[in-house]
Amino acid sequence: MSTQQLEQLIALIDDANNQDPNIVSLAGVEWPKERLYSQRMTEMLFRFKHDASEIIQIAVRGQHIQRWQSLRSDYPEGKQGYHQWRTNLYTFHANRVAELMQQAGYQADTIEQVKNAVGKKSIKRNPDSQLLEDIAGLVFVEYYMLEFANKHPEYSEEKWMGIILKTWKKMSDDAHQFALAGGITLPVPLQSLIVKAIS
Repeated sequence: MSTQQLEQLIALIDDANNQDPNIVSLAGVEWPKERLYSQRMTEMLFRFKHDASEIIQIAVRGQHIQRWQSLRSDYPEGKQGYHQWRTNLYTFHANRVAELMQQAGYQADTIEQVKNAVGKKSIKRNPDSQLLEDIAGLVFVEYYMLEFANKHPEYSEEKWMGIILKTWKKMSDDAHQFALAGGITLPVPLQSLIVKAIS
């Protein structure tokens, strides 16, 4: 594995995510939604683990690759439909990243390791899958939890406590310590609720 190979692959992933028709504005700059998400994932990874392996760098960058191609609305409502959508998403993302890795000339064993992480295989036993889950949780809390809250003003405090706890439980002790030590910025309107939930 070489730096040039990794840079080529990251460019391929970014090109794929640049096709996202969903545009978000940040500080006056317009971004394809999943391109911005992947950028935030990479930045959070290096804040949390500055010596991250190449495998996890790839997995983090490609975790949501072309997510807009698989819509929640394509599946039945309710928990069963939601879980079916999520399971299929993991497989879709893992396969798309694998295709681009093959294009960039990666070896089969490395591709398989990345696929396992992106596909959320054995989260509590596979360190790569757990680290990816940690980064996703940290990014959600810092950047997307408040946006999600604003979309659901009907949720009770009890329901929000459940959502926060569910996110928290997916993360490792190291990620918990990082978050509580100020490694991420908690959304101000939700700070007291987050602290209440996790304590």
